[in-house]
Amino acid sequence: MNAPVFTTLGCRLNAYETEAMKDLAAQAGLGDAVVVNTCAVTAEAVRKARQEIRRLRRAHPDAPIIVTGCAAQTEPETFAAMPEVTRVIGNHEKMQAATWAAMAPDLIGRTERVQVDDILSVRETAGHLIDGFGTRSRAYVQVQNGCDHRCTFCIIPYGRGNSRSVPAGVVVEQIKRLVGAGFNEVVLTGVDLTSWGADLPATPRLGDLVRRILKLVPDLPRLRISSIDSIEADPALMEGIATEPRLMPHLHLSLQAGDDMILKRMKRRHLRDDAIRFCAEARRLRPDIVFGADIIAGFPTETETMFENSLKLIADCGLTWLHVFPYSPRKGTPAARMPQVAGGAIRIRAARLRDAGAARAEAHLAAQHGQRHAVLMESPRMGRTAQFAEVIFDTDQPEGQIVSARVRGHDGGRLLADPA
Repeated sequence: MNAPVFTTLGCRLNAYETEAMKDLAAQAGLGDAVVVNTCAVTAEAVRKARQEIRRLRRAHPDAPIIVTGCAAQTEPETFAAMPEVTRVIGNHEKMQAATWAAMAPDLIGRTERVQVDDILSVRETAGHLIDGFGTRSRAYVQVQNGCDHRCTFCIIPYGRGNSRSVPAGVVVEQIKRLVGAGFNEVVLTGVDLTSWGADLPATPRLGDLVRRILKLVPDLPRLRISSIDSIEADPALMEGIATEPRLMPHLHLSLQAGDDMILKRMKRRHLRDDAIRFCAEARRLRPDIVFGADIIAGFPTETETMFENSLKLIADCGLTWLHVFPYSPRKGTPAARMPQVAGGAIRIRAARLRDAGAARAEAHLAAQHGQRHAVLMESPRMGRTAQFAEVIFDTDQPEGQIVSARVRGHDGGRLLADPA
């Protein structure tokens, strides 16, 4: 039997769930199916999903095409109307073995074409913990899904549902298995990671989970946390940043803007000074910490002065790795009904943010000259520092291992290093 063909669009969480779906589809015997796991974060993401579906139909003219993911959840009618599509299944349904079993080859024509229920009614976490997703060196563990907040630009809560947490004991047991399998770094992932625990008994916080993992899995060399909302960083997490060398000194912050009025119109829960204060405090606790951040360019009503505040935030927070998103209206969100910024201005502002981010990243790389770093090898000649800088070697290193390296320069985007 052939293996199902999977295409993943969007975030790391989608990629994680694709790995789980591969097992579910294989168990159901869906060997000839094509599965597209879509993203809904922007209108452009939905357009790309439709484009990818048409491409896959040309490449696999006789295969059933199953569409799932956030865009399928938020716009099932869009994909159901495409003649190329055989099935549309929601984000909750895609994690259920029964959904895939019902689409087994002898039943493919007998189940409902659209299976998308109300994701906001889902309360439990899916049991799709998998071992070993990622490279041979780094594994990703989903500890949280969904979001209780309603930022005015974001459709994701309607694709992912409300926040649900994986219990700490389950997370710890999975990480123990991953370490036993040889992984040297684990990354905790989620849609709204700092909301972890709010729905669990005794309402633990993310910092409690981090401390529990590091205590109960002493053989784990590196623990990394993915994107966080800095306003929700709890005291235990800050203590971990200060005292736990195995917690990596790299945080990706969901900042989105640097102007207070825009932040309020986004319905964010922090203001500009909150972000600056957090970065200063985290740097005081861990001087070698490096920050990444998401910034949106051209949010509705953004004036040039407001944009300049976002641009200045890069220096004021000391950001290094920048993810810039040109704003595009997302149907069904409050921001789509606000006065829009002209497309040309958005593109110019996004380019200025990217240029500023590139300059900050290059300055960070230049400052590493002559420094020694512990580098986790992702491939024979490429690895990453604790601060997540990419490192290139001229000779092969042991993949999946942490090697000591001395930096001899950089090429503008990556460090160049020799074993030390």
